[in-house]
Amino acid sequence: MPLPFLTADRAFDTADDVALPYDDRDRWRRPYRPGPWRVGAAALLLLLASFVLFAAVIIAATAPLSSAGTVFALALAAVAGALRLLRMGVWVSARGLRQVVFFSTRTTPWEQVGAVRTVQQPVRWLGLPRTVQGQALVLTRQGRGAGALPPLLTSHNADFLHRDQLAFDRAADSVEAWTAEYGRG
Repeated sequence: MPLPFLTADRAFDTADDVALPYDDRDRWRRPYRPGPWRVGAAALLLLLASFVLFAAVIIAATAPLSSAGTVFALALAAVAGALRLLRMGVWVSARGLRQVVFFSTRTTPWEQVGAVRTVQQPVRWLGLPRTVQGQALVLTRQGRGAGALPPLLTSHNADFLHRDQLAFDRAADSVEAWTAEYGRG
């Protein structure tokens, strides 16, 4: 079963001379592949969910169904968490720029995007409180709610940690190209 949210479009890998290589620009797309840390954590969570589902089947055969239902709900929550973990990141379309984090999603229409640029600054390592020196792709909004927002991408998040610098640069360049095409700045 193909999982389209797991990989970026292949057109990005093959079309080096085209900044926006997508045919249907109204679809939300992540212009980069999820990193190994994100995919590994989701895989471990799905592995845990399979064991919990197996336990739910055993509990259903030996105990009241309400107990099995509780364990089954726990397994479904783990599967939903793994899928949400894989959906996290920056998504772009002709409608705007979307940042998906674990518990929320923030969509900024292109009319409100002031600038998207890469800066050197202390960034959080894997989203934890520890900070290290790295690069961040930051979005500055204009109009209502103007100002700087938390970084869209960092060189030390779960998508780019322990990957070559080129992967972060390509992702940042792609988001900046979408901004140049559709945004004001």
